[in-house]
Amino acid sequence: MKTKSEISAGGIVYKKIKNEKLVPSKSKGLKMKNVLWLVCQHSQHRGWVFPKGLVRDSDATESIEIAAQRETREEGGVETRIIAPLGTPVVYFYTFDKQKIKKTVYYYLMEYVSGDPKDHDWEMMDARFISQDEVKKTLTYKTDREAFEQALSLLW
Repeated sequence: MKTKSEISAGGIVYKKIKNEKLVPSKSKGLKMKNVLWLVCQHSQHRGWVFPKGLVRDSDATESIEIAAQRETREEGGVETRIIAPLGTPVVYFYTFDKQKIKKTVYYYLMEYVSGDPKDHDWEMMDARFISQDEVKKTLTYKTDREAFEQALSLLW
């Protein structure tokens, strides 16, 4: 079976509470107590993920950065500002219609600008902002948890 390659882009979006500066918690680890993070529940497999999708699926000139913001807007319902790319893309394999697919996902750390996660598209059955601890417990896939750790490291 031949392997098809796909490139996707997405966002790991944080939202400051009350426009405060980012403050590390006094407890062990680097917890930000005044920040919430966007997660989405996929309509098909029902897993909890970060918003992401195919690059150039409808526009052959679309950049990876623009695709990441578009997907975050579509699947997460929010407008964002890119802070930084994550250092390492997420790579995984899956099978769809008897086709093996190698997916490479370029994530960006993004700051929430406006919008409401309730305005997500049909690809997601839910989208919401939750705490750092909840994100670690909620994400379905190990690769997303690893990407989240990369995003956290960019803030400190």
